Amino acid sequence: MLNLTNHDGIREIQLARPPVNALNLELLRALRAAVDDSVRDGVRGIVLSGAQGLFSAGVDVPSLLGRDRAGVREYWREFFAVCATLARAPIPLVAAITGHSPAGGAVLALFCDYRVMAEGPYRIGLNEVQVGLIVPEAIQLALRRVVGTYRAERLLVAGAMIESAEALACGFVDELTSVDQVSTRALHWLGELLALPSHAMLATRTLARADLAAAYANPDALPLDDFVEAFFHPQTQAVLQKLVARLKSKG
Repeated sequence: MLNLTNHDGIREIQLARPPVNALNLELLRALRAAVDDSVRDGVRGIVLSGAQGLFSAGVDVPSLLGRDRAGVREYWREFFAVCATLARAPIPLVAAITGHSPAGGAVLALFCDYRVMAEGPYRIGLNEVQVGLIVPEAIQLALRRVVGTYRAERLLVAGAMIESAEALACGFVDELTSVDQVSTRALHWLGELLALPSHAMLATRTLARADLAAAYANPDALPLDDFVEAFFHPQTQAVLQKLVARLKSKG
């Protein structure tokens, strides 16, 4: 589910769950463990990457629809626990967005310190509204920090998926490069950051990310039950069922 590669003090964690790196419960658990293990191993920075052409398709909706309320709650608790791990990581993280990155894929990228995206017709965005899901405040905060309050509102309420050039223009991502160079550029940026005096850089980073870390101080304090109830809203279920049927017909 994950490929781990060490690059001179930096660990690349590559999502490897074909065909689309959909985030099921097992992949989320593996990702959280990999980040925690990297910190324990003394890794100085992390690059999070995906497959060429596709970073992650986000939440594994078909597997989620098969769960009861307790199962859905377990899934979302783990999803927010991953967000908390990224938000509170004591080392810098870079998202190597190797292609399309809707919904949950975009969320993972937002919790990293820096985002390098593949140039071209690749799209990124929090398109939850389009499939009937609410974007909770703890996720909206992550987008507001990156693109600003008004731009975040427009993108979130519309559930917009924007191409890489627009994502760069509005600050959603920090740089673009060819699809085969995304991880290389992510490693280069992180290497330059890690060349700075570490005590000053890491202490300043902690202060700069204090709002994000505070929001995720306790994932169990997030309004999970409200989110689960919204997931089971009849309108949301109808839209998600249509989405799954469309995916099956393509398969």
